[in-house]
Amino acid sequence: MPAIELADRIPTPAEHRAIAEAVGWTHAFDWDTIGASLAGSIAGVVALQNGVAVGMGRLVGDGVKYFYVQDLAVVPAAQGHGLGTALLDRLLDQVAAQAPSDAFVGLFATPEGDALYRSRGFAAGDMTGMFRIVAPHGA
Repeated sequence: MPAIELADRIPTPAEHRAIAEAVGWTHAFDWDTIGASLAGSIAGVVALQNGVAVGMGRLVGDGVKYFYVQDLAVVPAAQGHGLGTALLDRLLDQVAAQAPSDAFVGLFATPEGDALYRSRGFAAGDMTGMFRIVAPHGA
């Protein structure tokens, strides 16, 4: 596999969409608003192979105490070489560099990502993850 470079930055909307679609997340995002969503990120990392984005991850939250790993994905052709682990480790390093004290790092994992996150110390703990979709007023 050709060399991979990790760039500490948020993916562009085009990079985000290409990677998301490559892993089957085509309908998981509102593509009209993804630029604004990405702009609200705290930090991120993009994996580049010959200048093309093949992996991504970003952090959302308050940037002080609460951080959430969001949109961590690697295109199928680049999977199986530790790239997901490298992206997650880089994001956790960014949390450690930014947080002034112990920080809570949360995430939602797909079944495919569960082993990766557990290998880096994530656990269900004594909490239950929940979510809800809220439609905008007038929708």
